[in-house]
Amino acid sequence: MMGEDIRFHSENSKNRRFVFLGKAAIYSAGTTFMSFFSLENRYLTRGTRLMIHERKLDKQLHINGPLTTCVATVTAALHEIEASIAIQNEGFENLIRGSKVTMNEVLNRAPGNWYIEANEAKSLGLVAEVL
Repeated sequence: MMGEDIRFHSENSKNRRFVFLGKAAIYSAGTTFMSFFSLENRYLTRGTRLMIHERKLDKQLHINGPLTTCVATVTAALHEIEASIAIQNEGFENLIRGSKVTMNEVLNRAPGNWYIEANEAKSLGLVAEVL
């Protein structure tokens, strides 16, 4: 993952600085990518908006066969959802680390696609500066 590459090189290349500069609109994948940059290396241009939302799942669960197989199918789907929530929340924690935003606030606002304007992102401590 590109984000892990940024984290690795930021931690192991002390003579280099990796900076995120967001322009116009930073949607979910871009916001997740930004979260891998340390807070002091996150910048947005004026008028840029970040969008934070929950991961989405579109899946039909078809249950058919012996009952024990049915239980395994349902359990596998549940584990997929639980693992996806854990991965999502790790990303949220990376994004808000060192900011004024609480995890509770993210979890309450993310289901409705939370848009944050650049100056608000700066005041919340999600980015270092607005350029």
